[in-house]
Amino acid sequence: MESLSKREIVLKYSEEIDSMVRDIRRWITDNDPPPEPDRILSRTEDVFFSSGLPERTAIREMSAVISAVYVRVSGKYGLLKTLLEDPSINEIMVNGPDMIFVEKDRKLIRVDDSFTSGEELEEVIRMFASDVHREINEANPIVDARLPSGYRVNGVLRTVALNGPILTIRKFREREIEMDDLIGLGSITQECADDLRALVRSGYNIFISGGTSSGKTTFLNALSASIDPSERVIIIEDSAELQITHIDNKVHLECRAPNSVGKGEVTMASLIRTSLRMRPDRIIVGEVRGREVVDMIQAMNTGHDGSMSTGHGNSIRGMLNRLETMYMTDSQMSVASVRNQIANAVDVFVHLRRDADGKRRVCEVAEMIGIEDSEYIVSYLYTTGEDGKLRSTGTGLKDRERLIRAGMGERMNDRSQNIQLQ
Repeated sequence: MESLSKREIVLKYSEEIDSMVRDIRRWITDNDPPPEPDRILSRTEDVFFSSGLPERTAIREMSAVISAVYVRVSGKYGLLKTLLEDPSINEIMVNGPDMIFVEKDRKLIRVDDSFTSGEELEEVIRMFASDVHREINEANPIVDARLPSGYRVNGVLRTVALNGPILTIRKFREREIEMDDLIGLGSITQECADDLRALVRSGYNIFISGGTSSGKTTFLNALSASIDPSERVIIIEDSAELQITHIDNKVHLECRAPNSVGKGEVTMASLIRTSLRMRPDRIIVGEVRGREVVDMIQAMNTGHDGSMSTGHGNSIRGMLNRLETMYMTDSQMSVASVRNQIANAVDVFVHLRRDADGKRRVCEVAEMIGIEDSEYIVSYLYTTGEDGKLRSTGTGLKDRERLIRAGMGERMNDRSQNIQLQ
């Protein structure tokens, strides 16, 4: 007879596991001080062997059931404990009680484990919500929060999720990836990295686009390392993820969701407006998704050179269209005026993609030249060839004034003839 997987064993004995977990949790609560892990494991084994289950389970099933009970009583996050503690796991995705996936070593892997029921999964989601003093219930079935550990958690109850409660946890490394790491991983070439560093130091406004999980925040963090430590930087995010540690004179602002009665919300748009009164040299805005794009563009247009932000887009051209759409949802301006605002605000676009092998790459870098006949004029500095490799187009940067002022006037000159001759 073929042996069952761990997931199948948990589902097979779900009621018995829940019963033993309740029993052991009561015992733990009654002990003061709380028992050590060894005592909890010993108690788990005693409860299992007195439950009657050993008489109708195989040896492997016994081990799996004891492990399933122990992991639920030894930590507040139950079976997620080992996944949270694994440094090689970047993201945890739970699509209902018995569909658990992780991103590990750049690959999506299904975990051979399961929650016993939707109720158990919802209990864990409520645990995460309570950690950040948020409320999640039928009236408020969604929670999106950042834990004190820095992990970003999104939970959705089954009232709005058809395949059961949904939980997504994005983990962040204790040490942020640096530009040299990205070069080593093949995400960007040395030449492109050096050019982008020069653009950051010289004070060009840069916008990073890409799809979901393409590495936009990681890349923005790596790029921000080139900012002069003497500058004053205001960082604004929906959920704080950036770790810009080399700058002392910085302010880190985070949005706040409304409370259970709809009060107390602090939006990204309001934080961007507030930041303008904080005497910033640069403003770094996390991902823009809506009306805050108006304030971000206005900030870039009012002398805050070197500002940066990110957004969801399928290409640089696609990102320009999305910026327009987001801008016009909160503005009565004409399309031509909106395009002029965007073209004047952003100097350089960087586009990232996530390949099928899980690798994140820079695939386009372009300079915004301006508007002609109400259309964007974009000059591509780097593109991806048919072999998937990033290459310089040889086209030089047209707006060189800030490079020259920063003493880097020799960088990013036109090399198109040399490239064509090669």
